[in-house]
Amino acid sequence: MKIRSHSESHLVELDDGSKWQIFPGDLDVTLNWKPETEMKLVRIQDPASSHMLVADDNCSVRVLPVGDKWPLNEVRNVLKDT
Repeated sequence: MKIRSHSESHLVELDDGSKWQIFPGDLDVTLNWKPETEMKLVRIQDPASSHMLVADDNCSVRVLPVGDKWPLNEVRNVLKDT
């Protein structure tokens, strides 16, 4: 998959039409993403996220579908540990 839209730093739309929220602690990873960046969506077992986007350079970010809410306690724990 490729990026269709990434106009806001915390949101990304893929060319399959799916829209994802990027985990707050992973935003810096997305700075180098370009429309031609190949992405793979992977389901994960993580207390703060349900999926991961893996770019063609093997950088990854945790994501949730747009509309889902981040579990605040888990997000705080992850951000505290970084």
